[in-house]
Amino acid sequence: MIPKLDSQIGISVYSTNFTGIGGKIKTTPEDFLVSEVLSENTLKQIKKEGDYAVYKLKKKNIDTNHAVSDIFRKKGFRLKALGLKDSFAITEQFLCSNNKGRAVENYSSTKYSLEKLGFVKKPLSKKNMIGNHFKIKITDCKKTLEKFDEQDKILNFYGYQRFGSKRPVTHLIGKAIIQRNFDKAVELILAFTSPFDSKENNEIREKLQDSANYSQYLHQIPPQMDIEKIVLKEMIDTKDSQLSIKRIPLSLRRFYVQAYQSYLFNCTLSSSFEVGENLFESQEGDVCFDSKDILGKYIKGGNQRLAIPFVGYSYYKKTRFDYHISKILDTEEITPKDFFIKEMQEVSNEGGFRQAAISCSNYSAHEDVVEFTLSRGSFATIVLREIMKPEEPLTAGF
Repeated sequence: MIPKLDSQIGISVYSTNFTGIGGKIKTTPEDFLVSEVLSENTLKQIKKEGDYAVYKLKKKNIDTNHAVSDIFRKKGFRLKALGLKDSFAITEQFLCSNNKGRAVENYSSTKYSLEKLGFVKKPLSKKNMIGNHFKIKITDCKKTLEKFDEQDKILNFYGYQRFGSKRPVTHLIGKAIIQRNFDKAVELILAFTSPFDSKENNEIREKLQDSANYSQYLHQIPPQMDIEKIVLKEMIDTKDSQLSIKRIPLSLRRFYVQAYQSYLFNCTLSSSFEVGENLFESQEGDVCFDSKDILGKYIKGGNQRLAIPFVGYSYYKKTRFDYHISKILDTEEITPKDFFIKEMQEVSNEGGFRQAAISCSNYSAHEDVVEFTLSRGSFATIVLREIMKPEEPLTAGF
């Protein structure tokens, strides 16, 4: 049976036949180890001398954004991360300076350590990071983990984190923005409640459903609701919902739109799989990624991976998935053109393509520990979802 949370984010199928071992993840940060993998070519580019400094950040109990912000506060030095990592895990990732010639020596705090690796001629970007390696302990699981052998049959869904996990609302906000319904977007940001969220959070959000009395609730907003406070203050000052949305940092506004695209992609995968589309092999007429992640048409005998459209204003209709995508868009009352937003052009998104199945390599499992490497952009929680088949994903640590 598919959990309710899965259905809310567009996932309505399991792609493996494995029974599931149950259990929990992230009982402690030490149970979830993640390390970024750079391409061999990138590693060769790191020298003792050069223009832009490269670092390895090891952290625990702090997310990437807060660690980078803390480094800037303490050392006055701004670094850019190639990827984002959660707080409740032990993670290793790479940071790079965008300031030519400047560098900071090794530094550590109670939650993280920063090690300078060397220099490169031009700043690194997320394209230099080809994947992540995971080592994960599954607590209180059935002793059948070693029997899972379907790691090459897992659909490349976007995971729970993409949608807010305990409060799966990011895609709904994105849809409201795409529909130019800025009043609805504000309402969702401030007042959307979830049975998975805490009692305290839901209580303040229930109060914020009373838009006529916003001003009396401003002082009650807890520190972790910093975005809500930004939006609420602007609504109190101007009563302009569009302007209130524009006060949100651009990266987050873009993320809302991308979250809705992710929802549509999940729906497309689910719908296609349910009717028997082969999503693990490409065929004539398909769009595919080659071994270098370059997008192109299907070539018989080529080492290619099936790609599925990621809907945006430049949506490519000529694939076998257009039937499913068009049906979903009709139900959602959305068209590809809607992703070009005149009122907020900076969050417009042309779309693209995403791999249909997860590329899972270096897979091994023993007792209650599983290890594997995923290509950039794939979610470990989706692999674990197929292994564990949790009845309640959030209770299980997802």
